[in-house]
Amino acid sequence: MTKPVWIKHAAQLATLASEMKGPRSKEAMGELSLIEDGSLWIEDGVIEAVGTTREIEKLYKAKVNDAEVVDASEHLVTPGLIDPHTHIVFGGSRAQEFEMRLEGASYMDIMNAGGGIHATTRMTREASEEELLEQTLSRLDSFLKHGVTTVEGKSGYGMNLETELKQLRVMKNLKDKHAVDIVPTFMGAHSVPVEYKGREDEFVDHIINDMLPVVAEEKLAEFNDVFCEKDVYTPEQSERILEAGKKYGLTPKIHADEIVPYGGAELAAKVGAISAEHLLKASDEGIKAMAKAGTIACLLPATALYLREEAAKGRKMIDEGVPVAISTDCNPGSSPTTSMPLVMNLACISMRMTPAEALTAATYNAACAIKREEQVGSLEVGKQADVVLWNVTNYQELQYLFGVNHVHSVWKKGTLAWSNGLQN
Repeated sequence: MTKPVWIKHAAQLATLASEMKGPRSKEAMGELSLIEDGSLWIEDGVIEAVGTTREIEKLYKAKVNDAEVVDASEHLVTPGLIDPHTHIVFGGSRAQEFEMRLEGASYMDIMNAGGGIHATTRMTREASEEELLEQTLSRLDSFLKHGVTTVEGKSGYGMNLETELKQLRVMKNLKDKHAVDIVPTFMGAHSVPVEYKGREDEFVDHIINDMLPVVAEEKLAEFNDVFCEKDVYTPEQSERILEAGKKYGLTPKIHADEIVPYGGAELAAKVGAISAEHLLKASDEGIKAMAKAGTIACLLPATALYLREEAAKGRKMIDEGVPVAISTDCNPGSSPTTSMPLVMNLACISMRMTPAEALTAATYNAACAIKREEQVGSLEVGKQADVVLWNVTNYQELQYLFGVNHVHSVWKKGTLAWSNGLQN
């Protein structure tokens, strides 16, 4: 049995505790349930008590001498950050495409010329499972250093059965190899592979009839995602794939309205998707439909910045009642970053979210987007003790001092996982 952990004297403890269930929207996104001189008592990886330092010291007076004590004076303490949208398992690099875009080529220009997703697909197909595992471990290390304790990971760089399964198996095999938890999503419909160009409906049939059954049988994914976009998958094709996945117990997600308005937000509401991602070009009608359906908007401001596009309408979505989460969209082509702190900064700067809303979007609402809100996303009794100590004293400074990684230390399930650049 491990020693209890007592985190005490936090300058500010942002618990995000609430009696409200489900993802938060409107004013609720700004409620962080702050405690000055805050304290956590952790036993066996679970939060046992939350309160002021004086309250916790009084409650556990008989145990304090046996506990591992963490002095959080001058530190902000928050839940571990959660990244609800990544493409973390992939082979190779696309650094050359960055320069191509700066010279005027668009994302779709590059993809239609055999680059983009197609280039990563070739490199991922060629990579061994061991090579992909080692590359992904390195990315997870970087996520952890930036305060991230849980990520969602999508397949989608295989677009054939063998490689899609390879990506998902890598995620499964990483479960006991790294502190960061990975929540798997099947995304065989990330693009249409070159060999199926002009036979898109045939590939949709292949996904439904050949891929989904194996993914479900091996229990390799919890969610099913599709890129609903002009020149990729139509709303009708996307709906077929998502409805088929539901029959296998896979919850729908959808890449929607990233390049042009295409009805993706409306489709997300229609099929009961837990989240719609990107949404740079979402229509007003789509935003209203998502609000009514309770669909989470998973917004990716680093991707918009990297592609030099106008960011999604985060402020409007929150005001309209859409619950918002944010993510790095970590991927080799349009957002090669693992910095959730930067994404929080950008959420404020480019989408006019408040610092409190950005923190909610990166913790509790992000947990809701991957069905983990009962375990992580807030610092509440009975939840997993995923905790970050920051080298700032309050949540406003975390967003104000942008472009800097303020992580002091990261605790995963009550165990120190990273501190001052030293991984345990």
